Amino acid sequence: MRQIEPSELRGDRVTLEPLRQEHARGLLEAADSEEVFTWLTFARFTHLDQVRTWVDEALTERQNGRRIPFVVIERKNESVVGSTSYRDLDERNANVEIGSTWFSRASWGTGSNSEAKLLLMTYAFETLHLERVLIRADNLNLRSQRATEKLGGVTEGVHRHEVLRRDGSWCDSIHYSILSSEWPEVKRRIRAQLARSSRSSDEER
Repeated sequence: MRQIEPSELRGDRVTLEPLRQEHARGLLEAADSEEVFTWLTFARFTHLDQVRTWVDEALTERQNGRRIPFVVIERKNESVVGSTSYRDLDERNANVEIGSTWFSRASWGTGSNSEAKLLLMTYAFETLHLERVLIRADNLNLRSQRATEKLGGVTEGVHRHEVLRRDGSWCDSIHYSILSSEWPEVKRRIRAQLARSSRSSDEER
């Protein structure tokens, strides 16, 4: 039986490690702004016990085969900057969703999210040999929509009232996908974006 879950995914900026309870304190520190949690189904962490409960729930989903959760660690200082997951991996039909993603406000614009997506899609297409990767965005979350389109996600349509938001309102989810035939161009595009981001950072020093 082949290995589905990677032990680690390492990039130039970030490393993705399978989520563990030992990451709870780092995740609490990464919850550095209310803005980070605007479009998430759970509220901002303010206590360590809240994070531990959230990790327990994610690990339960992992045991049930619904989710493969990761913590995202910034390599330059080994600090936790967020979390992301594979969701609903369907080997028979060769598709998976990348979701449950959030990053610290301080890491926005650093390329950490783009590289995390690059690592997850590289593993999905080149190791698991999947056909399709799905990414969803709240119809009101324009920032997420722009980021997904910039990566090369193709809009499939809108699923009405797909997710119940924390405030009790219904979210219409925009579905984006990337197919294996599109992956080489998407990979090139993300790498080019990361290279530009690195040059900008060097110029600011």
